[in-house]
Amino acid sequence: MKVKDVMTTEVVTATPGMSLKEAAGLLAGRGISGMPVVAEDGKVLGVISEADVLVKEAEARPAGGLLRWLAMPDPAWAQRSVAVTVGEAMSAPALTITPGRPVAEAARVMLEEGVNRLPVVDRDGTLAGLVSRGDLVRAFARSDEEIRREIEEDVLRRVLWLEEGTVRVSVDDGAVTLSGEMPTADDARIASTFVSRVPGVVSVASTVRHRADQ
Repeated sequence: MKVKDVMTTEVVTATPGMSLKEAAGLLAGRGISGMPVVAEDGKVLGVISEADVLVKEAEARPAGGLLRWLAMPDPAWAQRSVAVTVGEAMSAPALTITPGRPVAEAARVMLEEGVNRLPVVDRDGTLAGLVSRGDLVRAFARSDEEIRREIEEDVLRRVLWLEEGTVRVSVDDGAVTLSGEMPTADDARIASTFVSRVPGVVSVASTVRHRADQ
């Protein structure tokens, strides 16, 4: 499953010249925690989130007290604490992903970078959509039949080039069992690895026989 299969295409966006007050109103009014910041040509410049807005409201300062902060201010903190526009407060550059990447990659980036969403951009950096953790959770929660169909059609036939019926697939509450016959033990291991990466799969068991071992 690719990012394009789960992403949202109707995306709430901000512009760099938008006031921080207006951006905060958009976030609150739409019930979202962040949104891409785009230029006039649609290219993604950054992301403005609740955390970026809260810097403006925060009373806290870096350890050492106000005098140390005045003497050696953190440049990023100092800039955001006096920001009045989205362009001054946004996190940039934005972490992005392209529509054709696997959803597993989007999940890995979100977890490693500690972000809740990724703008989806085309080859020239123009916004194409947005993928969130919620989108990925919904992909993981899909039915056993949807999981089985993706394994058979995408993994076994399109990726591994196996003839229909060579390997049988059963799915029970996300637990996948593979049976049938493949040329070698290595082929069977590769199949199990690819299947384990399909969204919604929680485990893979294989009883596949290997023709080379017979």
